[in-house]
Order: sequence, then C-alpha cells, then structure tokens
Amino acid sequence: MIRALILGGTADANLLAAAIARAGIDAIYSYGGRTAAPAEQPLPTRIGGFGGISGLADYLRGEGISHVIDATHPFAADMSRNAIAACAQTATPLLALERAPWERTPGDRWIEVADVAAAVAALPERRANVFLAIGRQHIAPFGARPQHAYTLRFVDPPGETLPLPDADVIVSRGPFTLEAEIEMMRARAFEWIVARNSGGTGARAKIDAARTVGLPVIMITRPTLPDRPRAESVSAVMEWLGHRTCLGA
Repeated sequence: MIRALILGGTADANLLAAAIARAGIDAIYSYGGRTAAPAEQPLPTRIGGFGGISGLADYLRGEGISHVIDATHPFAADMSRNAIAACAQTATPLLALERAPWERTPGDRWIEVADVAAAVAALPERRANVFLAIGRQHIAPFGARPQHAYTLRFVDPPGETLPLPDADVIVSRGPFTLEAEIEMMRARAFEWIVARNSGGTGARAKIDAARTVGLPVIMITRPTLPDRPRAESVSAVMEWLGHRTCLGA
C-alpha cells in the first residue's frame, strides 16, 4: 500500500500534489518552512525540517512512508542529500522530480559560475543596477559589493533588515509572464541579472526577458548531487507510483 512523502515547495511539487490527490493516493506534502504563507495543498501538510538524515529516517519509519518524491528546488542540495541518505538507510524508494536545467541559446549573454561566491566576484567593480533573482537565503554574500543597487523579489516581505545597503524589494508570487518581465527590466533599468539555473518553465521568463533586453546574466550552475533516480514530469512520477494520469505535465 502506498503512503508517499512529497518534499515540496516548488510549482512542480504543487502539480504533483494535485495529481496525487485526484488519484486518491495516501500522501503527505512537506514544506521546508522558508515561506511564511505557503500555498495550500490538497494533501495533509507538514512544515519544517526533519532534523537531518537521522530525523528524516525516523520520520519515514514512524509515518510508514513507502515512497519519497524529492520535488524540492534544484538548489536545496542539503535536503536532497539528506533524502538520498535517509532513503538508503530505510530502504525507501526515492525519485527526484527535477526539470532539466536551462541551456544557453543564441542571444544569451551568460556568465556561468559555480556558486554564489563566484557570482559576487563576477559583478563589475563600478556601480551597477542588479536584479538579484536568487532567493533570500543567499543574498548576504553580495554585501561584499555594497556599491551596487540591488533589486530582490520575494514571495513574502523580508521582515528583517537586509544585509545590503542599497536594496529594493518586490513582493510578488510567480509565475511571471515574458511580457511582464521585459517591462519590469526596462522600467527599472537593470544592467545585470544574477540567477540560479533552476530549469523548468515557472522561472524561465526572466531568462528569456534578459535575452530580449540584451542583459548579461550571471548564471549559477546547479550543485552536484549523488546519483539518484529522477523524472522530469508529474506523469512520470505517477507512473512510478503505479498510476497513470492524463495531466500531461
């Protein structure tokens, strides 16, 4: 009998939760707790960490979890590594729902870097207007380049003083259209964009808009994870769970 755990917080995780609920599969949706007002789900929901590998392994045993789907953000590397280890300890099948990374296309002005520290170093010395599209957890290192004017976009208001002397915050929840992203970039006169290679379609508009406007993008590549089974669509996950869906996602 299936009792699935979705490690969520992404648009794909939300689509998967809807498909699982429609199929009548017993499942729990887990949020990491980064968002103050997470989107409601059609499944029982838990919020917060597990307490590392051992805590997650204990949770899997205690809740009788038969399958784990890691649908976290591609840059939530610690959670993904913990899931790999905990599932190995408990012999629980694991599947990652992970969209392929974006590929450079003609017209893209990407500077690909390995991590946030390299992204900071890639910014120019002269003052520039920078769209920092990397989420709130990784902005502190940019304090090393205080000469820049930064714009950040969060789902929730920051609630605390940002570690950047010149920062403007846009509070908005995606997905965002290409047209809206182009308009925002032109209206705010951005000169640089810093982004993570999340892949998928939900956050793609800013990358396509940067190409249209001709802006350079400092693109942070994904962290390296141990090998694990993965799928790129909700329908593939549902088949792995033994159910077929006509969702087409």
